[in-house]
Amino acid sequence: QVQLVESGGGLVQAGGSLRLSCAASGRTFSRGMGWFRQAPGKEREFVATISWSGGSTFYADSVQGRFTISRDNAKNTVYLQMNSLKPEDTAVYFCAASSFVGITTPGKYNYWGQGTQVTVSS
Repeated sequence: QVQLVESGGGLVQAGGSLRLSCAASGRTFSRGMGWFRQAPGKEREFVATISWSGGSTFYADSVQGRFTISRDNAKNTVYLQMNSLKPEDTAVYFCAASSFVGITTPGKYNYWGQGTQVTVSS
């Protein structure tokens, strides 16, 4: 079984930056890892995903050019660097693991972290 623990969330001003971390443990490190977010009253939405090698990444249009996903397999950790944060980025951010690569649908992910709150003030 894989367990995922997010950290790094917090309160920042618009235009600021945060780096989220997702520490993975268990017998396997899934081929695909992703970040999702969910604001109150809204559906969980895709943010970014990365392959096992880190060679394949893509992002939601809303974060393209501002966020960067990366992974360090030696540390079993996935990161989400968030720059130029906007108030609309405010949400609970979830790390997730999938058996597949390049998945943007939450239902295709097998494991989820508990989430970490990101709040961006204006």
